[in-house]
Order: sequence, then C-alpha cells, then structure tokens
Amino acid sequence: MARLAFLARSEAEGPHGRDAHRTGTGWRTRVGTFAATAAMVSAGVVIGAQPAAAAPAPIRLTSASCPAEIVQGQTSGCVTELQNLLNAHGAGLAVDGQFGAGTLYAVREYQAATAIAVDGRVGPATKSKLYATGGSAPAPVNLNSSACPANIVQGAKGGCVTELQRLLRHQGYAVDVDGDFGAGTASAVRAFQSSRGLTADGQVGQATKRALYDTDESPSTSLDLRSSSCPENIVEGQSGGCVATLQSLLNGKGQSLDVDASFGPRTLAAVKAFQSASGLTADGAVGPTTKAALYANIGGGGGNGAPAPVNLNSASCPNEIVQGQRSGCVTELQSLLNHHGADLAVDGDFGALTDSAVRDFQAEKGLSVDGHVGPNTKAALYGAVTPPSSPAPGGGYAKILDVAEAEVGTVEGSARANSYGSSVGLSLSTSNYAWCATFVSWVAKQTGASSYRNSYVSGWVKQARAGNYHLSVTTSPQPGDIVAFDWDGGSDFTGGNEHIGIVRTVSGSSFTTVEGNTGNPNGDNDGVYVRSRATNSGYDVVFIRVR
Repeated sequence: MARLAFLARSEAEGPHGRDAHRTGTGWRTRVGTFAATAAMVSAGVVIGAQPAAAAPAPIRLTSASCPAEIVQGQTSGCVTELQNLLNAHGAGLAVDGQFGAGTLYAVREYQAATAIAVDGRVGPATKSKLYATGGSAPAPVNLNSSACPANIVQGAKGGCVTELQRLLRHQGYAVDVDGDFGAGTASAVRAFQSSRGLTADGQVGQATKRALYDTDESPSTSLDLRSSSCPENIVEGQSGGCVATLQSLLNGKGQSLDVDASFGPRTLAAVKAFQSASGLTADGAVGPTTKAALYANIGGGGGNGAPAPVNLNSASCPNEIVQGQRSGCVTELQSLLNHHGADLAVDGDFGALTDSAVRDFQAEKGLSVDGHVGPNTKAALYGAVTPPSSPAPGGGYAKILDVAEAEVGTVEGSARANSYGSSVGLSLSTSNYAWCATFVSWVAKQTGASSYRNSYVSGWVKQARAGNYHLSVTTSPQPGDIVAFDWDGGSDFTGGNEHIGIVRTVSGSSFTTVEGNTGNPNGDNDGVYVRSRATNSGYDVVFIRVR
C-alpha cells in the first residue's frame, strides 16, 4: 500500500486469493499524506464520475481569465479545466467547476506526486506541471463495470482505457493517460502480465483486471533522501525506499522512470542527466550536493508552495520552532514528522495540526510535551534519540484483540467498513482500495495502543523494526500481536504482495488471525474475518508486538 489512491483496490489473497496490498508510482504516495484535509475529504473523490452537465465551460489555466492562484472555494471554467486535467492524471473527480474538498485533495495528491510543495493552491508551478505531464482524457470507468468490455484490447478508446492506464501507472509503468489503447499501453500490459505470472497477450481480461486491482504494496516514496534513513551516497545497485524516493524526485524534475525502488541503468542515466543539467559533476552518485539540488525550489516559491526545506540544526532555523511560524524550517519539520507517521500537509506553516503532531511525537519519544521544537526534539526527529520502552498510556494494547474480534463479519463496502478509513484520513469505499493496514490502524486508534497510523504494510514493519511508536518485532507471538505477511518472500515488504492482520490464537507454527480486506471463508464478499495461517507455508511472516 505504498502509493496513494484515488484508486486503491482490494487486496489479492496471498499466494492463492485475495489479501495483498498494492501501490504504484505517480499518484500513489502515502495514503493520508494530507491529514489537514481528512475531515473534508468525505465530500470529495468520486471514482469514475462523469462530468457534470452544468459545469462552466473550461478555460485554460494559464490564460488571463484565470487567477494567478486557483484555490478552494472558487467556481469557474478555470476550475472545470483544472478538474479535467487532474482527471487526466487519474483523480476521478466529478467535473462540476466547483473547487471543493475533493478537488483540494486531488490537487495536493498531484503536487506530492510531482515534487511540487503540497499547499493545495494551483499557482504557476502546478499549472505548468499539469500541462507538461498530460492533456485531457475521458473520465475513468471501473474496469469491472458493465460499461467496459470483458476484454479490453489494443485499439480501444474511452474511460475504460483511461482507468487501465491509470492503474498501470500506479503499478509503475510509464504510460500516457490519454484514454487511447496504443502500442505503449499494450507493451505495459504485457509487461505487467508477465510480472504477475499471467499470459502476456496484451488483452485485459478478467484475470488481468483482478491483478491490476488486487496488489497494493510497493516501495514507499515518503523517505527524505537527506535523512539518516538513507545512505550518504545512493549509487547504482542499491534498492529500497530511498531509491524509490530518488526516482520520484527525478520524475518531478522531468524524467519518466518506473518507481520500482531499484537503482538500475535507467535510474543511473536519469541521475547523470539531472546532474549535468544542474551544473553538477555527472558521476551518477547521489550525494549531499545532488540531494540538495533535487529538493531545491520544489514548489516554485513566490507564495505558490511551501518554502524550500531547511535543516533544523542549521543557523537559519531558530533554537525553538513554535506554532505560528512559517518558513523552510517548518517545511523540514513537517516532512520529518511525516517520516515518523504524522501525515501532515507539507506547507511550511506551523499551525494547529503541526503542533498536535509535534506533541504526539514528543510523547512517543519520552520528551517534554510542549509543542516547542527545540534541540532535543530536533535530535529525535533526525533519529538521534532512542524511543522509550514504557508501555502506551492506558495499556490499550490489551484491548487490541477484543476490538478486532468485535468487527468480524463486517463486509467490505459497508458503512462500518468504510468508516475504518478515518483512521488514516481517507474517505473512500473499502470496495475501492486495499484496506488491511487501514483496519489495523483503526484498531490501534480505537484502543490507543499506538499512535502510529499507516495504510501501508511496509510502514508497520519498518516502524516495528526501528522500535518506534511502542512497536517492536517479536519471535514469540501471542494473541493481540500484529502480523505482517510478505507473500513473495524475502521479508523486505516491497515486492507488491503483502498483507497484515491481528493474531487471535497461536499453536506451534500455526496461528489464526483477524484480518480486514480478506476473503470470506464461506466464499461471499471480502471483509473482516478470522483466517488460519502458518509460519511454514511458503510466505514470510513478521510478528509485531505493541507495548
């Protein structure tokens, strides 16, 4: 679940059915990156909606008829054009010419995906990028709907192809989202089919559609290359989240890489091209100077984005960063808080949500909870302080299994299941995205066992391995622990086929779980159900202790 989702889909069960998480490039950044909009999003994203008949006629964003910044609350042909452009990039908005919560959310998602500072304001940089990275396309239509043919083949045009192309982009394939099934799309389909063990015939039938919707975990691009989580020099041959972030940033600078977290020849060529264009030594090694250049001027400045980030320990930042300030120091602060699971809008403005995130972080690290970002908090943000080992306040971990078991039988797409998304700032039907880790986040929130929330399996594993948020890895599982599955093996949780649940019972190498977004044992709709699992069944398992 590592790419956000206007379209995240249900998970494909382990090696044989439904239960894995997917994410891709482009749009799929972290689900809930923008908690500042979470309360508003419920009004927003409409998957596969057709343009509203009453929408004002579209006006080119760069014309004199449109304001320098298009912002929430406006209604005009400029907003109609904006919504059409966002849909061409996979947003799935209803085109009504009204800049509401759904459009704001889509703008922020697009800005994050294209390395523009995330402020939700459509200024010169965002306008330019929208036109540079694609034109208009028919509104996407769910591939499984009756409006789409049983087999979508080369030569087809329309919203079903728009949806197909958007899903391919989520999976990391650099196709244009234009609604036209051409040779490039056919090539990407065949490559995707091969990667999933399907017949590589280029025809998008039932099996391919299911595979497109059913994988939801790929490398996170939420890591900051300048943080201690990434090596000082990122070079060819390396892989992981830092490489995924690098690829995403390079794409934001005009490259067209698959965000696959693998530093291969194409990524090397892109790095060298960027270095040459930036007046740097084109050696292909991504060191401090190249990292600084990649992050420089993201957002365009001039009020059209967040101020460029500034290291909190530099002389440019005050000894204490506090609520009310707006600067590159705050941009950096918000970015670092997000790396620790805060899910803030990165706008450089230290408001109430940032203050709350700082206080939560300080509580997790055993620091004085005052909302002031001084030397100790800065050090902890950069990873210099070991998290406390004391249990979460209230002992909420003891209630994890009770709360999870009470949800057994909740069916995917029901109002109850859809409410789980509130824990990660997401308002979508659970029929339309992979929600196993969202369910775990919801249980954690209900019990207060951990303040960590993440809709990606990889995030839970990463934080447990780091010992953050009262999470740790255990080899002696017990009821109430969290369990993560890597169906592809390797325990790296970046291969595109992962799942997560809560341990119910343990007996030797066998155990049972309570899982969200899992197959109904009776064969009906997916939902929250008890499943039987084992540690010796050909997939890798990581048990996570919450204390």
